[in-house]
Amino acid sequence: MSVFGQLKHAWNAFLDQNETYRQRPYDMGAAYGSRPDRVRLHISNERSIISAIYLRLALDLASVDIRHIRLDEEGRFKEDMKGSGLQNCLQLEGNIDQAAQAFFIDAYLTMFDEGCIAIVPVDTDLDPEGGGSVNILTWRVGRIVQWFPRHVRIDLYNDQTGRREQVTMAKSAVAIVENPLYTVMNEPNSTLQRLIRKLGLLDLVDEQSSSGKLDMIIQLPYVIKSESRRKQAEQRRQDIEVQLKGSKYGIAYTDGTEKITQLNRPAENNLLKQVEVLTDLLYSQMGLTPEIMLGTAEEAAMLNYMNRTINPLLTAMVQEIKRKFLSKTARTQGQSVDFFIDLFKIVPMSVLAEIADKFTRNEIVTSNEFRGFIGMKPSKDPKADELRNSNMPAPLDPAVAPAAPAPASGVEAEPDDFDPFEGINGALDDAFKSLEALGNGAST
Repeated sequence: MSVFGQLKHAWNAFLDQNETYRQRPYDMGAAYGSRPDRVRLHISNERSIISAIYLRLALDLASVDIRHIRLDEEGRFKEDMKGSGLQNCLQLEGNIDQAAQAFFIDAYLTMFDEGCIAIVPVDTDLDPEGGGSVNILTWRVGRIVQWFPRHVRIDLYNDQTGRREQVTMAKSAVAIVENPLYTVMNEPNSTLQRLIRKLGLLDLVDEQSSSGKLDMIIQLPYVIKSESRRKQAEQRRQDIEVQLKGSKYGIAYTDGTEKITQLNRPAENNLLKQVEVLTDLLYSQMGLTPEIMLGTAEEAAMLNYMNRTINPLLTAMVQEIKRKFLSKTARTQGQSVDFFIDLFKIVPMSVLAEIADKFTRNEIVTSNEFRGFIGMKPSKDPKADELRNSNMPAPLDPAVAPAAPAPASGVEAEPDDFDPFEGINGALDDAFKSLEALGNGAST
């Protein structure tokens, strides 16, 4: 573009603000100081270690690649469905506010918190309740607030008004994903809910112990039985409180006959032990370990975590998307939705070179395909795209016949139809003819 064209089409966010935005910002809709469509967990989950478990699971699940694909006749992956609206939602952006990964983080966090979510197609080319194949342009995650036999009522964020609204849709038009770990995480008396209640009690005890109370008992030098003595004791207690509050260093004086006893030990309870036991039990039931949460787990622990926790959650999400947003005709044509876990992310570098050698030597993947797994640019060498063992010589092309060696100098080249056994065959024929003639002469 020329210099004049650059000056003509240049734009600056501060200099080129529309006057409508400056003078009448209320025309743009409702305004908030924080993001209104952000997922909000229950208060009991936000203020405990439960939110850390939710977030760890959601991040690991959202990092797995989910794609709209086409299968071959054997049910194997053939190619990606490029250009489809569902592929754009799965890979690039879920809606105007969320990229694909942010959408799935929102979906998994809400599913863990609520136990069941609805993925609602907001913008489509056709009515999704019509029963035909639709092209999904944007979708959002909603909370189900009411269940009907064939419909659900969903609390959903409307990006046109900037508010959360309730919509009623047919069950066949929305993907209703239930948490596979519902029994462990969302049942009223499940391990996770019991842990949440114990953590709440433990926080309450901590707040009481750190509330600034001195927990003192004042023993007065007289017996408190009459009303006048009780009033005198109450007045003495208030005097000591005033002295402690008004003193810079919290010092008060008493009479020599008075005795003060401070209860400097909390009441004994086993809440902390119960929290530790429930945490270990929850980890074992969900396939988690402290090392997984810290990111220092070994390969065997990570493989167990992927198989027992990540795979069931991903399968529930993918199956519901496939059965609700792909018509029967599309599935008959080989279309599907599947997830692809990059197992090389959990492989240490010391083992990666050996795996690369075995995969390429056994002609499982090409060199460029493996370079893509580890984030390297493809090589321009044509051999890097060939599925063959590079340690073996290249096979001969049957279409190209090998060239005959050139004859030595002074030696006449043999014709193409030369038969080295032609002389031997002629001599044998002459010998047989002579024997036949001798036999005929003897018989006469």
